[in-house]
Amino acid sequence: MFPECVPDGEKKENPDTNGNLYPHLATSFPWIYTAWIFTWLEMSFPSPSGSDVGIDIREDLRSPHFKYRMNTYLFIYYLIQFCGHSWIFTNMMVRLFSFGKDSLVDTFYAIGLVMRLCQSLSLLELLHLYVGIEPNRLFPRFLQLTERIIILFVVITSQDEVQGKYVVCVLFFFWNLLDVVRYTYSMLSVIEIHYPILTWLRHTLWMLIYPLCVLAEAFAIYQSLPYFESFGTYSIKLPFPIALSIYFPYVLKIYLMVLFVGMYFISSHLYSERKTSLKDFYAKEKKN
Repeated sequence: MFPECVPDGEKKENPDTNGNLYPHLATSFPWIYTAWIFTWLEMSFPSPSGSDVGIDIREDLRSPHFKYRMNTYLFIYYLIQFCGHSWIFTNMMVRLFSFGKDSLVDTFYAIGLVMRLCQSLSLLELLHLYVGIEPNRLFPRFLQLTERIIILFVVITSQDEVQGKYVVCVLFFFWNLLDVVRYTYSMLSVIEIHYPILTWLRHTLWMLIYPLCVLAEAFAIYQSLPYFESFGTYSIKLPFPIALSIYFPYVLKIYLMVLFVGMYFISSHLYSERKTSLKDFYAKEKKN
């Protein structure tokens, strides 16, 4: 059964849980940043035909000038992500050692805004893969980003009661541990700096942490179900003649199954990537 809907005249705007002056900053910033990147590309590489379409990025990937600009952009992007996730990870550790168990409850309120900024900004990686400036497959990365966006913005951010759960702290810890290593590796790779231990960690750490991430995400969904059932968040009834009802807790339960199917697909991709990357890396090390 759906909970009773509050009449439109009685609805109140929900205040931002972090008490931030700009509650929509986390979702608006990446789109502004994306628009700036496209403008920069078109100004740097005008279309030879003079049209408004600009350049075909894929045709210019072999240009040294273009490659230099793209590497500069990628380095700045990875650096921003590294700084953001490092700040989150350090903040969590300092709070844990300073306040102990009490710090787990208000983790989201302390770092939620920065976490949303970093995860929103990571949507640009889909653009990177689509245009070919990052060497990886688009679909597995799309699944990973979708997984995090749904958990962070739909499950956690929309329910104040879920934000204080211990699982949120555990989930943020796993996410940031993986991302600090990944963005450090990617940032140094852009400038052709490779460390064996960092390369090994980049392609091995996920084997332990990623399954734990999925379990924590599934547990976060499980803990959020009673609140979605009580408050009716995202549950809708379409008016006649459609007469279609969407009960959001059922959607989340279906997504739980999709989550584990996606885990198998992503793990298979990461394992294949690990074998190829480590094989190529050690081959280059032997030659040198």
